[in-house]
Amino acid sequence: MQRVPETGSEPLEHPFDLNDDTAYRRWRDNKLSGYPARATDIVVEIGDLKRPTEAECTEIIKRCQRANMAFYATRPGDSEEQDARRGLPVFASHFGLSRPESHRSAAQDGIVALEVADDDKRRGYIPYSNRPLTWHTDGYYNGPETCIRAFLLHCVRDAGEGGENSLLDPEIAYLRLRDENPDFIAALMHPHAMTIPENREASGKLRPVSPGPVFSIDPVTHALHMRYSARGRNIIWRDDPDTRAAVRFLADLLTGSEPLMLNHKLSPGQGLICNNVLHARSGFDDDGAPARTSKRMLLRIRYLDRLAGSCRPAAVNHLQQ
Repeated sequence: MQRVPETGSEPLEHPFDLNDDTAYRRWRDNKLSGYPARATDIVVEIGDLKRPTEAECTEIIKRCQRANMAFYATRPGDSEEQDARRGLPVFASHFGLSRPESHRSAAQDGIVALEVADDDKRRGYIPYSNRPLTWHTDGYYNGPETCIRAFLLHCVRDAGEGGENSLLDPEIAYLRLRDENPDFIAALMHPHAMTIPENREASGKLRPVSPGPVFSIDPVTHALHMRYSARGRNIIWRDDPDTRAAVRFLADLLTGSEPLMLNHKLSPGQGLICNNVLHARSGFDDDGAPARTSKRMLLRIRYLDRLAGSCRPAAVNHLQQ
């Protein structure tokens, strides 16, 4: 029996077409072959964020082709925050990232500081606290017109204890779900698989209700995109057996049963560049420092673009045949 996901658009391209198992198996074998086993396998040394060399950029793209993410390491200086703020947009531009998200908590340079904060814009939001962050992709509450396809995280100061990131390539999550039951993929590609209710902020600004699929295919790059949150509140899942079973399976996968999950605590001068991979963060301790002088600070830029050249060449060639 053919299983075509209810996407509301034309049939999906290979290898994510549920009717083309041959293309999927070829892609699956290619994906798992030599997949990085540790976070250290995808670290690239960068001499200068504002002037990365062609060789450094090539190494970043190679790792993103393999795992949809790469870590980079620079030498932090005395003015790390200001140097990073100047360097990150330039660094990102070398990978085709030119459309940053306009975020409510961004500074004038468009960069968001992730730190413990109690100002009106950030108070009450978990990313600006020392509490654990559950599994999610960034911007899961956004509509299609502001879809987050990539982001950068850069560590200015790390926490005294904790603050480790866990990361999983969405393509690995897709692979595990499809291997378990292709109907899980069909369910999670439904246009109303996951709905985020409307939210009115203290300022009165309304974020409208946002329904959408968990997995979708980018119409330009043919790349897989994932939209997900493990939050128990303010998430409305489509009420059908396949969706409920798929959500349970994915939750179990993310709680520790996935061997290709990567774990890494960013040190000052290190960063993550990725195609909006699944990620979580452990809670952390800043040695009792008050919010206004919190030690831990990460800088973040989110983009509407996907990293240029990050589709694996074999997959791109197959899609263009």
